[in-house]
Amino acid sequence: MHKLQIEHSVPVTVPSDACEALVAQAQEIAKTWRLDFKTTANKGLALFQQQTHLELRQLDEPKVGAVIVDFASNAATHRRKHGGGRGEAVAKAVGLKGQKTWRVLDATAGLGRDAFVLASLGCKVDMIERSPIVAALLQDGLNRAEADVELSAWLPEHMQLHHGVAVDLLSKWQGVTPDVVYLDPMFPHRKKSAAVKKDMRLFQQLLGPDEDADLLLPPALALAKKRVVVKRPAGAPYLANKKPDIEMAGKANRFDVYLIHI
Repeated sequence: MHKLQIEHSVPVTVPSDACEALVAQAQEIAKTWRLDFKTTANKGLALFQQQTHLELRQLDEPKVGAVIVDFASNAATHRRKHGGGRGEAVAKAVGLKGQKTWRVLDATAGLGRDAFVLASLGCKVDMIERSPIVAALLQDGLNRAEADVELSAWLPEHMQLHHGVAVDLLSKWQGVTPDVVYLDPMFPHRKKSAAVKKDMRLFQQLLGPDEDADLLLPPALALAKKRVVVKRPAGAPYLANKKPDIEMAGKANRFDVYLIHI
């Protein structure tokens, strides 16, 4: 089955003892993202509306971790406060050193983890996500962040979600022109790799690799004012077979940086 067909076959559902308000909330999410709503679902992938958050679950495999976007989680908070700040690899790749403000367009937002790090460092980040399932999770995370005392003071002004196909939106971008376009397309991983956490395996099961990833680079290069940054697994080929100006290699990933020469 094509991955877009898989995505649109994923329903929004609720616990069996859900109250009317929770059912109504789940129905609204289904309507917003053009997904099916099911009051009863017990197998396969589903967006599961809990009282406190929305999550992606494999209903018939409870041991598989749920996918949740939580910018106020202990892990996200620790990385924001103690992760190295502008010394983080993604911050160096984007070129934050010496910059007071930087506009970044994350064209493959996913769960928004790198976007959140950049936003916490002062960047204004536009996020593009084409999957309605992932976009729903991201929006849920953004909504809940607005209720957090600390995050609500800055996050709404620094992270904005756009739902659509990145190639199209990059080619016809209507927002503020970004200094940096950031690309982190899904890349096929070994199924039993220890480096892939259970929740990310579920995420990859939903999305699969971005087979059109090479198409992202030309419009990204045409749009960015300063640079395009591509995050790749270590050993992966260059995007569109184009050698970058700078390669920043790490143990598991590398950042390919394409400088815009004017």
